[in-house]
Amino acid sequence: MLSKTKAMIYLADQRGCSQEDWFRSFHIFNAGKYFHESRRPFGNLKAFNDTTLKSEHTLVRYAREDTVIMLLPMVGALNVRIDAGEYILADVGEAFTAAVPKDSVVEIANPYEDELINFLEIWYTVPSGNIAASGKVLFDLDNRKDILVPLALDAQLSSGASPCIGKFNGRGEGIFTPADSNSGVFVFVLEGAFEVANRLLHARDGLALWEVEEVDFEALSNNAIILFVEVKLT
Repeated sequence: MLSKTKAMIYLADQRGCSQEDWFRSFHIFNAGKYFHESRRPFGNLKAFNDTTLKSEHTLVRYAREDTVIMLLPMVGALNVRIDAGEYILADVGEAFTAAVPKDSVVEIANPYEDELINFLEIWYTVPSGNIAASGKVLFDLDNRKDILVPLALDAQLSSGASPCIGKFNGRGEGIFTPADSNSGVFVFVLEGAFEVANRLLHARDGLALWEVEEVDFEALSNNAIILFVEVKLT
C-alpha cells in the first residue's frame, strides 16, 4: 500500500548550493563543500544537481568511481565531453547519458556567447566493469502529454535506473512502476505541482521512496513536468 511506503522529501529551498560568479548548482545530495547528515546518497543515486552555467564557461566534474551520468538540458544546449574527447551537443528535448569510468574527467560547457544555460546532472554509481555505451534519447513532451516518456539507455538500465519524464495537464494522472520491486524511486518536479504517493510536491522538490511497488501521481497545475528515476538500493 502506498500509504505505508517509506519516504523522504527534499524541498527546493532546503537544497545545498555551490556558487561562483559564473555558475550555481543546487544539490539534492551532499556535494562539494555541502554536507548534511540527512543528504547522503539514495542507493546508487549519488548526485542530483540543478545547475546554471554562464556563457562561454566550462564546468569540470570528476568521477571517483565507475559512474553513469545523465545530463538533462532545461534551458539552452550544452556541450559535454569525457576525458578530453570530442564534444557532444545536447539540447532541450534530449537526455544525454554517458558511461564514465573511475577517475575520468567530465567537462560541461556553455556554447553561447551571452546566454545562461540550466540543466540537471544525475549521477549513478555502477558495479566495476559494468559500463555500457553512451548516447542521447530525444523526447517531445508537448506532443506526448499526460504520459511518461522513457529516457533510458542500456547504460542506465545496467545501473538499475530507468528514468521517465512527462508533461501533464491539470488533474492528469499516472502510475510509475519500477522494473524491480526491490528498487527505490526518486521523483523530481521540474515545473508546476504534483501530488505523488499522497505527498504534495512543488517545482524543484524531490521525493525518495522505497519499499514501493508502484507510485501514483496527479498533476495539480497545467503543463506540470515530472521526472522519475528507479534506483538500486543495494
